[in-house]
Amino acid sequence: MNISAIFVSLSCILALAVEPRTWTFETDTVGQAAEGFSTEVGIWTVVKTKEGKALAQTAKSPGTVFNVVLVDSVRVKNVDLSVKIKRVAGVDDQGGGLVWRAKDSKNYYVARFNHLEDNLRLYKVVDGKRTMFLSADVKHSDDWSTLRVIMQGDQIACFLDGKKMLEFTDATFPEPGKIGLWSKADAQTWFADLKLVEL
Repeated sequence: MNISAIFVSLSCILALAVEPRTWTFETDTVGQAAEGFSTEVGIWTVVKTKEGKALAQTAKSPGTVFNVVLVDSVRVKNVDLSVKIKRVAGVDDQGGGLVWRAKDSKNYYVARFNHLEDNLRLYKVVDGKRTMFLSADVKHSDDWSTLRVIMQGDQIACFLDGKKMLEFTDATFPEPGKIGLWSKADAQTWFADLKLVEL
């Protein structure tokens, strides 16, 4: 293979990769849905906070409902995904999480931080049924927290504020899928600076 052919091959591979992206919501309109996001369940609109704009889940859904918003244009397999989370309100539930390798609103992985229960948990959701893999006790903060997930192949690692909390191996969803944000029931939560790096 000559140098030109190698260059073309490398260019094609790079073109297929998703560029590192950050959704700050700063260019979105307050009170409206974020551009490029599809509300699957719940009420997801842009709000203005003291720190800048954020995407807020404001629905007070019943206790068994998972509120989900997905990014339209991204389908990725191996990810380094993070978001800043701040709980706002909730009687039955508080906090929120990250969704990845989502087929749709009922089939995906989710890592979520619950401020009422003071724990970080990793789940899979299959046909709307949630199954827990692991849980770690974490003292909640009333300020912003950063949730991060890295998944490569079947290896999953979850971090909270820079500290690795959970590790697990699972192959339920081996194909590329959408990414998104998540809360449960009446958990009203702000999400900011959603960051994606495809690995």
